[in-house]
This record gives sequence, C-alpha cells and structure tokens, in this order.
Amino acid sequence: MWWLKTVPEALHPDVSAAWERARAKLGFVPNVQRLYALRPSRYLGWLSHYEDVMRGESGLTPLEREMIALIVSDLNDCNYCLTSHSAYLRVMSGDPTLPDRLRANAAAAAPDERTRAILGFAAKVTRDAHGCTPEDLDRLRAVGLSEEEIFDVVETAAMFNFTNRLTSALGMVPNREFDAMGRAAVAKS
Repeated sequence: MWWLKTVPEALHPDVSAAWERARAKLGFVPNVQRLYALRPSRYLGWLSHYEDVMRGESGLTPLEREMIALIVSDLNDCNYCLTSHSAYLRVMSGDPTLPDRLRANAAAAAPDERTRAILGFAAKVTRDAHGCTPEDLDRLRAVGLSEEEIFDVVETAAMFNFTNRLTSALGMVPNREFDAMGRAAVAKS
C-alpha cells in the first residue's frame, strides 16, 4: 500500500467515523486516508480542508475542481492521485474518456473558455508559482472568475501539489477499486 512499515493499529474515534463515511460513499477507504491516519490530528485537519476545497462552497463547480486535481496530479506525475481523480472525474462527468483527453491536451479537451483558463492557470501555479503575474489573474477575470474563484483555483492547485508529494514520496499505491469507477459508460456506448 505504501513504503512505510507502520500502519495505524487502534484508530482514533474520529478517524474511524471518517473511514465509515468513506466506506458508505465509495464502498472502500482510499489508501491516502489509511496512510494519513498515522497522524490522526493531521489527517482529520487535512480531510476537513480537502472536503471544503473540493466540495465546499465555491463558484467553481466540483467538476472544475476535479479537473484541476487531475491536471496538477498529471504535471506532478502522481500515480495515486491520477488514478483516484481520474475515477472521480469519470463518475462526476459521466464521460469515461474525459481524464485521458484532458491529460493529452487540456486546452482542447476543456469544455469552454472558462475551464481552459482555469486549467491553464492551475498548471502555471504547479510549474512556476513564482512566475504568476497580475496579468494571469486578469485573464481569469476576463472569463468571468471572481476574486474568490481565483483564490479557489490557487488553493485547489496547492492542495494537490501538497497531496501529490505526500503520496508519491511515500510510494502510495492506488486502491484497485478506482480502476473500475466511471467506466460503465464505455460498455453502454
């Protein structure tokens, strides 16, 4: 599952509750949650922040946030997050090929100008955060993003830059359950 030799033995009650929520929603506990439970208070803080960034109140849609997760994880070559967020993106979009098309050419696969701008900026934040300029933000404003939405693009990219490094540096293996998620639409076509 990962390269660390220790795994949590006795779970903190709040960790157990979080894992039960994951099981109820997905049918399994993602390995990232299992690993992070080595540090229960950090795990619970990360999970709360992750849920807020990815599913909380924002002018960015959950689908846009999943696309950011995928683009950042692709640039960071994070196998765990590519596998898991490709699965989430297939399920959310109903399109089993969207993750592959975004990875091949995000600008061409993005459904509209707004999404192209969001994904392009998330890529720049990942590749060269120090090179970001006021003009980059002006381009986002020009496609209709509010100040809060611009912040949310950066925070979502930053969340995945952090998580990508955590999972990659510890050799985390994706759950096999992710492989089948959202692929049923292929069989129907």
